[in-house]
Amino acid sequence: MKKKTWIFIVGAITFLLSFAFIFKDGIVLDYLGINVSLPFTKTLDIPITLSDHDQNKNGIPDQIDIVITARKEVEQRTPYKSVYYDGGYPPDTEGVCTDVVWRALMGAGINLKDLMDNDIAENTKLYPRVGGDPDPNIDFRRVPNQSVFFDRFAQSLTTEVIKGDMDNLEQWQAGDIVVFLGGDFDHVGIVSDKRTKDGVPYIIHNTYPFASEIKLTSFKSPITGHFRWKF
Repeated sequence: MKKKTWIFIVGAITFLLSFAFIFKDGIVLDYLGINVSLPFTKTLDIPITLSDHDQNKNGIPDQIDIVITARKEVEQRTPYKSVYYDGGYPPDTEGVCTDVVWRALMGAGINLKDLMDNDIAENTKLYPRVGGDPDPNIDFRRVPNQSVFFDRFAQSLTTEVIKGDMDNLEQWQAGDIVVFLGGDFDHVGIVSDKRTKDGVPYIIHNTYPFASEIKLTSFKSPITGHFRWKF
């Protein structure tokens, strides 16, 4: 192979790797399960703050149960599939972003569907994606509805992610719920127990084509809600 051809190939590969590394804070590599940090990045040791509450009595703190259950979606690469289901619950082998959340909470013994259905029935007008006519088959799987419910019953925390700020990053803990409304699309996910070298948390979520674990800073949509269950 000619020298010019080799130079072109090496250059193209270098460009593609650089693009994958930089584009949306490395979102392409994260989707492939390759988590890397920028070289020469200062390491921040962010304190871990966990409640010792154990709703399902399995010896694991609820916040970690939530993360472990959410991560199963990533491990099986649950395909993103938006469908209406009689009974509400989709099969374990498919789902959307909101399914990551209720499944994760279920892992800690928290039945989000029942809790939301009850509150929607009593306070229908508060929920924007109900339209005045509750439907337990789908209401709990709408991002705006989950956002309203968590705003009412969970602890609200900062919606800022400030790189290099220990106090700010410490507010983002494993098992937290993060909501994005009003951007390119409504979205929700679970904050991971994994961070980048400089302390930025990852988020476990599902959007096309499948569930993944990516840096929270990869999202360009505005963070409109950051919640922690009141364990």
